[in-house]
Amino acid sequence: MSIVEIKNLKKEYPLFLLDNASFNLEAGRITGFAGRNGAGKTTTIKSMLNLIHRDSGEITCFGMPLNGHEAEIKRRIGYSTGTVSWYPRKKLKDIVAVTRSFYPNWDESAYGKYLKQFQLDESKTPLELSEGMKVKFNLLLALSHRAELLILDEPTSGLDPFSRDELLDIFMTLRDDGVAVFFSTHIISDLEKCADDIVYISGGRIKAAMTIHDFCSAHSLQNESLEQTILRLEKEKTV
Repeated sequence: MSIVEIKNLKKEYPLFLLDNASFNLEAGRITGFAGRNGAGKTTTIKSMLNLIHRDSGEITCFGMPLNGHEAEIKRRIGYSTGTVSWYPRKKLKDIVAVTRSFYPNWDESAYGKYLKQFQLDESKTPLELSEGMKVKFNLLLALSHRAELLILDEPTSGLDPFSRDELLDIFMTLRDDGVAVFFSTHIISDLEKCADDIVYISGGRIKAAMTIHDFCSAHSLQNESLEQTILRLEKEKTV
């Protein structure tokens, strides 16, 4: 079941064009959004969330157009960037208190579970956290309100290998609970471990949107890993 449908999404900047991006996201599946830095991953995600205004295109979530239903849709979405950049001198517990007030479905038990698992100290401020712990705090907020869809922009950025594996395991658990997980990354090995589907973007264009299995069947050479395939495709600049 498609819970997100993106059709012909376009956003133009003086030196970059996101050119008619189209793909769907499915409930209970992990979709990796792969591409090199500057390929258009963040522009696509920000357009999907109306954080920047798209020039054209249609975005439907949970069967509703984003235009006219933005608040209702966003209550059902968890969003995280790689770092926390707001209230840098506020204690984490104060940031949580403000965030909690926006979500009627806030799950205090989930919050407590991930707070313990991520080993976060509520009495600290974002300024006192390492880059990896900032990522974990941002994810804590996204995971604590029963989101049906997680949209994560480079969520493993700044994490050590152990913490990255821990996070990918969380993604797989959420998938088993029916949550759709959509995360951008340039760390292809993360996709190989947990992703069901891949959306591959290069130079502002969606080059492929399909299952990992179908992508490898269509594009990988014999004994070639997913990472090796994408590196080769980037060098060739064709799919």
